[in-house]
Amino acid sequence: MDKTPLSPHLQVYRPQLTSVLSITHRATGVVLSVAGTAIILYWLIATALGADTYSEAKQILGSLPAKIVLFGWTGAFYYHLLNGIRHLLWDSGWGLDLPTAYKTGYGVLIFSILLSISTWAYVLQKAVS
Repeated sequence: MDKTPLSPHLQVYRPQLTSVLSITHRATGVVLSVAGTAIILYWLIATALGADTYSEAKQILGSLPAKIVLFGWTGAFYYHLLNGIRHLLWDSGWGLDLPTAYKTGYGVLIFSILLSISTWAYVLQKAVS
């Protein structure tokens, strides 16, 4: 009896842009729901507990490590949003050919980075003024 696997094993499978973007889309959905919910709940609970707790939460959320986490969350948000639009276009039958799938995949990556940077440039500019 032949003991070879019926499909390629993960150790010999070469990831493709489309598969990596699909996995990343799912991962960002989880990150957005779990991390986003935790951060919003922390902020809401701190608000409900009074001015001192809110001031402490504001200081923590304004720290550099928290801003890095929030920047990552923003990047995940834009990536998930843009890739979700891409999936909606696929559902309509547009962009299913491989060259278009690759172009839109790279577009999602580029625009999610640009939107994240521009959002945080705006936020930090407003914080200074």
